[in-house]
Amino acid sequence: MSAMAARVRHMATTIFSEMTALAIQHQAVNLGQGFPDFPGPDFLKQAAIDAINNNRNQYTPGTGLLDLRQAIAGKMERHYGLIFDPASEVMVTQGATGAIFATMLGLVDPRDEVILFEPYYDSYLPALQFAGGIPRFFTLRAPHWEIDPVELEVLFSERTKLIIINTPHNPTGKVFTKAELGLIAELCQRYDVIAVTDEVYEHIVFDDRQHVCLATLPGMADRTVTISSAGKTFSMTGWKVGWAVGRPELMEAILRVHQFMVFTGATPLQAGVAIALQSSSDYYAELAAMYQANRDFLVAALDEAGLRPILPDGTYFVMVDLSQLDFPDDVTFCRYLTTEVGVTAIPPSAFYHNPQDGAKLARFAFCKTRLLLEEAARRLKKLKL
Repeated sequence: MSAMAARVRHMATTIFSEMTALAIQHQAVNLGQGFPDFPGPDFLKQAAIDAINNNRNQYTPGTGLLDLRQAIAGKMERHYGLIFDPASEVMVTQGATGAIFATMLGLVDPRDEVILFEPYYDSYLPALQFAGGIPRFFTLRAPHWEIDPVELEVLFSERTKLIIINTPHNPTGKVFTKAELGLIAELCQRYDVIAVTDEVYEHIVFDDRQHVCLATLPGMADRTVTISSAGKTFSMTGWKVGWAVGRPELMEAILRVHQFMVFTGATPLQAGVAIALQSSSDYYAELAAMYQANRDFLVAALDEAGLRPILPDGTYFVMVDLSQLDFPDDVTFCRYLTTEVGVTAIPPSAFYHNPQDGAKLARFAFCKTRLLLEEAARRLKKLKL
């Protein structure tokens, strides 16, 4: 008898764990996993410390600390003009990943179809599989990652329950345009589909582009679950404070799952994020400017090393086109890069249902100090292409 349940036997260790272990073994500069290697804001840390010292250390309600829910609702109104009731339409989760899992399990029945854009963040498909849903894939193709309206509409039917949109998009760096989101909104309303938007990189966009929140489009506020978190915006990925926002019937379904997953998260960290979300617009502008400078530096270094970077419009990732190189696939290239050059990237074939669709790409993260990026640039010069 196997001790492992059948539902997880096909699920391997994540590619992030595998490449991070290889990076440690070879003392490589790790531009693979997307976590900042610099500290988050002092005011945010101090707010959590103050909460601990003020004995805010017991359980929050299952929907999260009221202070934070009010701050999230305030942020949605300031940034997007959307009004949500903190009591019934805002829920705090264990990171955006916790929100994604609870949303899939709370809204998807077995045999429901769910549309995914690929390459996809690697938790989407397992969450859907746990729920018993059937994935339908739309493959974004390099270098422009464009959406063909006819190809997308073919995926919609009376069996479609959800569509998951990640914008700005990990791993491609694509920022969905208002026209693309308008197409998705029209299809969702025509086929009575719920939209789930993962917007964790909402404040990391470049070159004067603008992030559009799908829920702001006509007809979408009532059928959209908007997910985000503090981790990317405030460089505190280990705090795992995320949230989901939507109409009460959607939030109730998500809550019924989340309450039995973890019930709630760490109270002092939620208190800290409640303070952080009151940041001025200057903070968000400085964040985007810092990451745009990092993007430009790394893109130049990759180009100088003889690689072909695809300029991202948002997030803190850049994809590289490997099609001109003599490597059989992205995994072989990323292993070579780690062991022989001393720089780690992520092979994105793990983010496609058909790994061959990502076999000629590699993903690099630039959420790192300039010192680390400079060391990566020096090492990349050793590439023998």
